[in-house]
Amino acid sequence: MPLRARVWGLGKLLLLAGALAATFLLFALVTMRVALRARAVQVPNLVGAPVATASRTAADVGLTLRIDPNQRPDERVAAGSITQQEPAPGVQARRQRTIRVWVSSGPRTTTVPALVGQTERTARMRLDEDGLDIAAVSEFRSPDYPADAVVAQDPAPTSRAPSVSMLLNRGEQATTYVMPDLIGTSGARAAETLRTRGFRVSIVGSQPYQGVPSGTVVRQQPAGGFRVGPADSISLEVSR
Repeated sequence: MPLRARVWGLGKLLLLAGALAATFLLFALVTMRVALRARAVQVPNLVGAPVATASRTAADVGLTLRIDPNQRPDERVAAGSITQQEPAPGVQARRQRTIRVWVSSGPRTTTVPALVGQTERTARMRLDEDGLDIAAVSEFRSPDYPADAVVAQDPAPTSRAPSVSMLLNRGEQATTYVMPDLIGTSGARAAETLRTRGFRVSIVGSQPYQGVPSGTVVRQQPAGGFRVGPADSISLEVSR
């Protein structure tokens, strides 16, 4: 066989071998990619789930959990539930990959200050400075405690909590009366009765009224029917 023919035949064999090798390599790459895709899973969202539930959810898709020993405070996630994860939800990950998670310790807590005896304004300012919320404010009236002062709190001072409830005394309820209609009565007698009950009474009058006896109430302020307290002033106009 001529040398040229042999060289040409060898070249064809080499080309065929190269083509077969390239085909095999391409097939291997495609097969590997398909196999890798078959092993990949989507990372589930574990945030907000209790640790036991999160562990089962991860195991169902072939993933495992690694719980970070340092818990993190979270205002929205309850204590004992997942507050953060890595990688994030929705990311493609291979099976058997470990998902790192952090557990919530609940809302951030602060040492509760002593509020009993303080005014409402001072107590509110103190709680605001300490970053504590006011859970509830209840009120009552009593002469036994200072007015507008905190008389009880929950939780107690030095406790650790995110919020505080307060009980405030609004002071003794002032006594009020319905102003009687005094027109036509004796001004002196009416004034004496009112003064014995703590009212401040002034009597005025400088002109006579025809047919009205002297000293009779002809006008009054406040008028009958209005509510008045001991500190209120009452004016009676009498005939001369």
